[in-house]
Amino acid sequence: MGRTLSFNNGNELLSGTIVEAEAYVGVKDRAAHSYGGRRSQANEGLYRPGGSLYIYSQRQYFFFDVACQAEGEPQGVLIRAIDPLTGIDTMIKNRNGKTGPLLTNGPGKMMQAFGITSRKWDLARLEDSPFDIDINHKRKIEKITALPRVGINQSDPKWAKKKLRFIVAGNPYVSDIKKKDVKKNHGFI
Repeated sequence: MGRTLSFNNGNELLSGTIVEAEAYVGVKDRAAHSYGGRRSQANEGLYRPGGSLYIYSQRQYFFFDVACQAEGEPQGVLIRAIDPLTGIDTMIKNRNGKTGPLLTNGPGKMMQAFGITSRKWDLARLEDSPFDIDINHKRKIEKITALPRVGINQSDPKWAKKKLRFIVAGNPYVSDIKKKDVKKNHGFI
């Protein structure tokens, strides 16, 4: 949280501050794509060493996940939303004119704003891709809140209720924030 996620599209750098992410804790996590040890070509990115990309699609949308454990331990973090910083005009164009929070307030919207239309970078190492997460600099955050993940099947209440989604409290780009909870400073100090 508070780190910059960027994508170099070959012409310019599109970026934003990470304000929402979800953790998926591997084979025991009923919501994880690797639950029960499921392994296939589609979810292989989760089984790669930490720092490997797991880019997957649902319908026409693409999602950005980073493996975060040792090779063979399929755990990852889904980046759900960013507060845009650079390349905003291009992101608006990529999102067909959407502006404000609708630009990047969800994982599919964020990837669409970056212009991602394929799984091309799936399995790549972060440092060998056009993506970057700046771990050397962090925006100061007033409060990080842990909440249940979005869209987790309620047939397993234990995993549906686990607080594995993390948000910058008060940031308008968080995917389901209510207007009354938005802060003028976007939750940053």
